[in-house]
Amino acid sequence: MNSTVKISAVTFLTIILFSSNGFSRTPFVKDQSDSLKILEQYSLFSEYYKNKDYESALQFGWTVLEMDPAKFSKWIYKKMDRCLTFIHDSTDASPEYKQSIEDTILGFYDMAMIYNADKMAKFQLRKAYITETWFDFESEVIIAEYLRAFEYNPETHSYYYNRLGQIYIDNMSDDNDYKMKATQLYTDLAIREPNSPAWPEILKTLYDNVEDILEVYEKVWNLDKENLEKAWSYASACIRAEFWERAIEPLEFLTQKAPEAMNYWNQLATAYQKVDQLSNAENALNKLIEIDADNKDHYMNLGIVYKDQGRLSKARQFYQKASSVGGGWALPIFYEGLLYEQTARGCSFDFNAKIVYQVAVNTYRKAYNLDQSLSQARDRIGALSSTVPTQEDYFFHKYKSGDVIPVTGKCGGWIGKSITVP
Repeated sequence: MNSTVKISAVTFLTIILFSSNGFSRTPFVKDQSDSLKILEQYSLFSEYYKNKDYESALQFGWTVLEMDPAKFSKWIYKKMDRCLTFIHDSTDASPEYKQSIEDTILGFYDMAMIYNADKMAKFQLRKAYITETWFDFESEVIIAEYLRAFEYNPETHSYYYNRLGQIYIDNMSDDNDYKMKATQLYTDLAIREPNSPAWPEILKTLYDNVEDILEVYEKVWNLDKENLEKAWSYASACIRAEFWERAIEPLEFLTQKAPEAMNYWNQLATAYQKVDQLSNAENALNKLIEIDADNKDHYMNLGIVYKDQGRLSKARQFYQKASSVGGGWALPIFYEGLLYEQTARGCSFDFNAKIVYQVAVNTYRKAYNLDQSLSQARDRIGALSSTVPTQEDYFFHKYKSGDVIPVTGKCGGWIGKSITVP
C-alpha cells in the first residue's frame, strides 16, 4: 500500500504542477458520476481522518486532490498536512514510506498555496519549517523559504524568526552578511517584544561589547538616514544599553519626523533627564502635554524635572496637577511631601525646621489617605516621628492647641503653608 500512495502522490503533483504553470487550472471532474465519486472519496477521507487512521486517509485524500484540487480546499490541505507529517514522524512508518512523503511534501505545500490562497502564509511557513527540519539543504534555500513566509505574514510568531536567526548565526562567515542580518532580526524582535530578555541576550553573543552593537545599528541607520524604523532600532538599542547620550540623536530625528508620536517624545524626555539636559527635558514634556493633556504621567514627570532644577514651587504645582488629572492620584502628593522633607533637611534642626517636617508629615498622611496601598507614605510618616514638634516645643514657644503656625523664615519660606497645633 505504501508504494501505491507514493505513486499516486507523485503522479498527482506532476500533473497539477504542470497545469499550474499556465496550461490549465480546470478541475478534473468530468461528469455527474465523477461528482458523486469525489464526494464519496472525500467522505471516506474524512472518516478515516476523524478516527486518526491517517495512513488509510491519505490514499483517499490523494484521490480527491487528483480529481479536483480546488473543491475541498478549505479543509483538505490542512488535514492532508496533518496526515503526512504525523506519519513521517511516526516510529512505525517504514523508511520507504517516509521517503515517499519527503518526495511529495514540498510540492504538496506549493499546491496548497495555489488552491487555498487564504492560507498561503501558513502553508509557506510549514514549507519553510519542513525544509529546515526534514532535509539537508543549503542554508540559502532554507533562509529563502523562511523569508518568503515572513513576507506573507510579518506577524509570524517569534519562534520561527528565532529559527531563522539561529540559521544566520550558525552559518556566519567573512563571505556573507549573516551577522548583520542576525543583528537586524534580533533587534526587530527586541522592539516587538520589549519585555523578553532572550533577544538582547542573543545580540550580546554576536559582539564583544555593547558599543560594537550600537555602532552596527548606527551604521545601518546612517546608510538609510531617512528611515524611521532604522532610527528607532538604533535609539532602542541605545536605550536598552542605557547609552542615553547616543540615544538623543535618533530620538530627536524621530520627533521631528513624527511630531505627534508620544513614545518618541517620552523616550527623548527621559534621555534628556538622564544626561542632565533639564531644559530640553522640560520642553519635551511640555510637548507631550500639548499632545495629550489628559495624561497624568506627563505632569508628574515635568514636576520631577522642575525638582531636579531646584524649582521646588514649580515642581509642587505640577505634582498637584498630576494628582488632579489622575483623579486624586496619591503618588504625586507623596512626591510633594518629599519636597518639604528635602527642604527641612537643608535647614538647621530647630523649631522652624520641625514645622517644615510637620508639613511633610501632613502631606504624606494626605497621600496615604488617598491610597492606603502607598506604603512608602506610611513609612515616611514613621521615619519622621522624631523630627516633628513635640508638646514641649509648642509650650516652650508659647503655642496652645488650635493655634495656626505658618512656615516662615529662611527654612521653607517658599512653601506658604501652615500647621495647626494639636
